[in-house]
Amino acid sequence: MSAGPASPRRAGRPPRGVLSRDSITAAALTLIEDEGYEGLTMSALARRLRVAPSALYNHAASKREVLGWVQDHVMTMVDFSTFAEEPWEDAVREWARSYRTVLARHGPLVPVIAVMPVTDAAETLRMYEEVARGFLAAGWPEALIVPSIVALESFIFGSALDVAAPSDIFDSGSLGPHFPVFTSAVRTAREADGARSAADAAFHTGLEAMLDGLRAQLAASRG
Repeated sequence: MSAGPASPRRAGRPPRGVLSRDSITAAALTLIEDEGYEGLTMSALARRLRVAPSALYNHAASKREVLGWVQDHVMTMVDFSTFAEEPWEDAVREWARSYRTVLARHGPLVPVIAVMPVTDAAETLRMYEEVARGFLAAGWPEALIVPSIVALESFIFGSALDVAAPSDIFDSGSLGPHFPVFTSAVRTAREADGARSAADAAFHTGLEAMLDGLRAQLAASRG
């Protein structure tokens, strides 16, 4: 028996789109890490995703929106859970360490995230909400909470950039004899740090100094 005519192929639904907020965010993050912030353009992102720019714009209205997604994604990696579990100082230490580690892994994003508004960034706002709750529970006056968080962040962001600094950044070279005090201090610090990197030593010193100062401010606010 001969086979009958083939049934016409059903059109069905079009295949599901390959683009999503998650896929765009992941591609943008990789692009920034590979080529720096300047390398992130909507056309370059479209090429990375292997789609037409018009398809990308159907999902993301602008580069600014994509950066907001990237910021929010990075903030999901920061551990702030200790603010609900630990005393205020311990919670700040753990949060600061986690925050610095995450930012250090995404160095090109640090200058971008530092000045990105948090408007409508749910994950970023969730972090700030929990940190603010921790401060409030520790007795901080509401007016001092945001300035304190911003001060800590300024230090954390700078410390994250310092992780990528060359180990010989403070070497005086042949000019050492002309600047003996600083040259000796650098040498002594290197010997004292041992296996710990200079960036880690500076972070530890700075964080403890900031906590001392914040503790003093909290005590003063209580009269």
